[in-house]
Amino acid sequence: MGETIHQAEPGRFSEKLMQLLDRVEYRRVETGEDMEDIARLRYKSYKSVNLMELTGSTLIDDLDFDSHAYVFGLYLDEVLVSTVRVHHVTPDHRASTSGMIFAPEIDAFLDAGMVLVDPGRLAVDPDVIGDEMRALPYLTLRPVAMACEYFAADRCLTACRPRHAAFYKRIFASETVVAKRENLGVYNADGALLVAQVRGQRPSILDRYPVFDSEPFERRMMFADRSEVPFAPLTILPTARMAQTGYGRSYRTSVFR
Repeated sequence: MGETIHQAEPGRFSEKLMQLLDRVEYRRVETGEDMEDIARLRYKSYKSVNLMELTGSTLIDDLDFDSHAYVFGLYLDEVLVSTVRVHHVTPDHRASTSGMIFAPEIDAFLDAGMVLVDPGRLAVDPDVIGDEMRALPYLTLRPVAMACEYFAADRCLTACRPRHAAFYKRIFASETVVAKRENLGVYNADGALLVAQVRGQRPSILDRYPVFDSEPFERRMMFADRSEVPFAPLTILPTARMAQTGYGRSYRTSVFR
């Protein structure tokens, strides 16, 4: 459940996102040392908004090591400034962040045979200020958009505080499934569940926010089994600008026509 959400409109802001992305690297977190850095960032972010109980078992949990979970750190000018955990959820593998809170609603999608992407544990360094803070939620959610394409998802879930629902509706055309569920226990907050229809919405999202675009080889480095990409670099450079060339646009049109 993310906290640092700012309103913004396409256009000039979209180009500012792309400019900031030029200073960004992503890292798929798989080592104990990197996970400790993620835990410290989560603690700092969640404490700043009193989001959840802050103990070791909540900052790092079993879902961080699930076979269908992908934890990413976003590094701005080589400094870790945000993180997100992305779950690939299938009818045969239902573990996810939102599933702990909204299991009946999510099970209904899975029972219908759908493939879902579920982001969770979004955390942004509260010490980042100005335009960079305004942009970080978008750049942090970029791996979520990439996962939707890589895994050919039918739906993308969002579990968030109710006051943040408008952000996801505006950016991803998400629809409300649960408007408000009270007292989420460890999260110390009320929650809402939103769902976006991935395939029908993605082309228009990429036209308005090209920062979410990517090349196939970047998605492969982000999500492929490490046996398939044994020499993947430690950090991954974004390919959104490359994907916005003629080749990238024609590829996107062919896939999502």
